[in-house]
Amino acid sequence: MKHYTYFRSSAAYRVRIALNLKGIAPEQISIHLTREGGKQHSPEYRAVNPQRRVPSLVLDSGEILMQSPAIIEYLDEIHPKPAFLPTDPIARAKVRAFAAVIGCDIHPLDNLAPLQYLKRVLKQEQPAIDAWYHHWIIEGFTALETMIRPGPYCFGDSVTLADIYLVPQMYNARRLKVPLDAFPKLIAADGELQKLPAFDKARPENQPDAE
Repeated sequence: MKHYTYFRSSAAYRVRIALNLKGIAPEQISIHLTREGGKQHSPEYRAVNPQRRVPSLVLDSGEILMQSPAIIEYLDEIHPKPAFLPTDPIARAKVRAFAAVIGCDIHPLDNLAPLQYLKRVLKQEQPAIDAWYHHWIIEGFTALETMIRPGPYCFGDSVTLADIYLVPQMYNARRLKVPLDAFPKLIAADGELQKLPAFDKARPENQPDAE
């Protein structure tokens, strides 16, 4: 199994956490998203992932999986323990909704591609781009702060899909200097999750391609 990743990609970060939680250790192949115009645009990687994004997971069979939600669901289906979702249908829906706020509403607007479009095509200056980034983080985190449940993690004492999504987004928020004082519940959950080996091992600074 091969995992095409990039140390700062929050989507690849999610998959690293999921792999660690399941005890799966694929070969990690770095695709640098900014060096030399972005390695994701090379013909070699385009053959792996026509969307030219990370992560990609190449199975031993040769099948290629794209998009972090699909990869994480696949891992949860083939390795049911530990489960990423609660057994109760309502609780499952709430965990999925929390993850979707990040995966569907925050991340797509603050991903590398739209930020580069703002800069290169729309000719926006960096302060305006930073304001855009901060706005969508704060909008999403404001909702998540009300959705989170008593800890230590996002939904109690079991790690769920919500936690796999939260930690990488918190990393990005801090890296881009988003003020987080208004989100004490998210900060607390993130702090507890960072103590777990599966999350610690997945940190960007702990990756071989970290700069």
